[in-house]
Amino acid sequence: MRALHKSSGAALWAVFIFAAGLAAPDRAAAQEGDAQLGLPPGTTAPDAQVEDLDGNEVSLLEVVGGGPALIEFWASWCEQCELLQPEIDAVQERFGEKIKVVAVAVAVSQSVRRVRRHVDRHDPGYTFVYDAKGEAVRAYEALTTSIVVLVDGEGRIVSTGVGPKQGLVEAVEGMLGDGATPG
Repeated sequence: MRALHKSSGAALWAVFIFAAGLAAPDRAAAQEGDAQLGLPPGTTAPDAQVEDLDGNEVSLLEVVGGGPALIEFWASWCEQCELLQPEIDAVQERFGEKIKVVAVAVAVSQSVRRVRRHVDRHDPGYTFVYDAKGEAVRAYEALTTSIVVLVDGEGRIVSTGVGPKQGLVEAVEGMLGDGATPG
């Protein structure tokens, strides 16, 4: 029994270390760390079948469109997503005409009905889709929530970050070549 306890403790510790490695504190740390977060920059953004909030199957890349995009892997229960919300809102407000913001609601511990209620209450001004089958999560290697992927106008991944403070306004400015200072 003692050997079982030791091996269980080791397994739990390994899970903790793995999870801690995924939870990089910001965009820079996520890119400079030893472990790659999501798909590497320069990779063509993959497509995946997701659902709109009416339950219709749609292509994620069709929702994103042909221009630059910010894709957030999100959940209504995710505290880091809630803390990240002001950055996403600032990107939508400042760059909404130049970049498509899409929240991909993961299907873990939430239903499309719950996502729809969130959107109705908060009216974020950008598109939410539901990843019912986990295709987008797998395609983008989004192993946690609060992951944000920036995609350029050529359809290539520019960067991937995770956590509540990612410097998204600055990252989008850099991607778009907008030298204006945040206002």
